[in-house]
Amino acid sequence: MDLGLEGKIALVTGASRGIGRAIVGKLAEEGADVMLVARNISNLETACEEIRESTGRRAEYCSADLSGTDGVATAFEALRSAYGRIDILVNNAGDTQSGDFLVLDDEAWDSGFALKFFGYVRMSRALWPMLKESRGSVINIVGTGALTPGPHFAIGGSVNAAVTNFSKALANLGLVDDVNVNVVHPGTVAETDRYETLLARNAEAQGLERDEAERRSLVSQGIRRFALPADVATVAAFLASPLARHVQGTQSIIDGGSTKGL
Repeated sequence: MDLGLEGKIALVTGASRGIGRAIVGKLAEEGADVMLVARNISNLETACEEIRESTGRRAEYCSADLSGTDGVATAFEALRSAYGRIDILVNNAGDTQSGDFLVLDDEAWDSGFALKFFGYVRMSRALWPMLKESRGSVINIVGTGALTPGPHFAIGGSVNAAVTNFSKALANLGLVDDVNVNVVHPGTVAETDRYETLLARNAEAQGLERDEAERRSLVSQGIRRFALPADVATVAAFLASPLARHVQGTQSIIDGGSTKGL
């Protein structure tokens, strides 16, 4: 299916690996020229080279820490200099700490909100005039923690819930300015560095081998398999496309059915 993304300009944050890397690659496969934003220059360079070779599309990168205003300004200037416009913004950069609520301090909470919540807010605000001009799209990658509160994921769940609320508010502004805004909630996503780190931590805590810990996690969630980055990328690309123009302010859950509530 042709998603109608040929010649579009997309900026993806957290784009050098994992879900972000899959999304930016999928957008390029569909014909978009892309700007990758992340912290690690080596990973960014490698990702850009791979995208150029595999898709023939233009791929530029910007190394920036989006937890502060300076990083957002750097990313904005890199996009303006390279392309001068934007059609698709995918906010994906974010990392929150999990653990005992009584142990995690204010610094852990501040860090979680700085990168994911305020990073999404600032990037959306900085690029909104360009997105309004192009009648573009914003896709916020959030997470099912927004819907399933838990004491060991209090920071992540709180940040995700805040981003979801913000996204709905932004979608209402988008109805006025003709910009689409939607949320994608991934569940557990395998084949990522974060997944392997969390799996190793859980295996150690339970005194299990990695594969057995993984099997038990799958059984406990009652699903057929864990999501892959490509699963999230496919949905994000559709939501960014003209085919999804009437999809506005929605939450797409990519978790294989592990979230049982409405």
